[in-house]
Amino acid sequence: MNVIRVVGADDWPQAKELRLSALRDPVAHLAFLDTYENALGKPDVLWKEQAANSEAGVSSRQFAAVAPDGSWMGSVAGIVEEAGARDHFGLPIEERQAQLVGVYVRPEHRGGGRVLGPLVAAVREWAAAVGAGRLRLFVHAENGRAAAAYEKLGFVPTGHRVPDQTGTGEELEYVWEGPLARTAPAANADG
Repeated sequence: MNVIRVVGADDWPQAKELRLSALRDPVAHLAFLDTYENALGKPDVLWKEQAANSEAGVSSRQFAAVAPDGSWMGSVAGIVEEAGARDHFGLPIEERQAQLVGVYVRPEHRGGGRVLGPLVAAVREWAAAVGAGRLRLFVHAENGRAAAAYEKLGFVPTGHRVPDQTGTGEELEYVWEGPLARTAPAANADG
């Protein structure tokens, strides 16, 4: 049985390896606000800090899907966005909310929501625990596979569009429609 668990401070080497793998994915240029080359050049102290922040879970939390052999199948993170602040697109945030970011499932584990579903459920539960009023994410308009996966999990497009980081495309906002707390008894296991 696969397990969904919080990424802790000591997990930084696995988190780094998985992120570097994600940034080599063929659609990484659409899915992430970072590049492989940039991430590869980051000092280990930054990876350690991210993992420690995840463990603390106050303003962000990362979850990993771990196979029985200990390998990481994927991960996802949530970040708190405070009312009155501005998001990474420079737009005002109207209510305390969480944003789903850094979503990656290794290709051999994709399909059917068996890994992604429990990862997203873990972020929903964390978002509820930290008092977020809603959960949102952005998907590049050209990343149809990701959009379809999120829609299958219960996210709906808001119609809100923002320019992507290159200024040549668009990011589409999606929100979770439903309670943020865990709704399925198997949300932290992947079978």
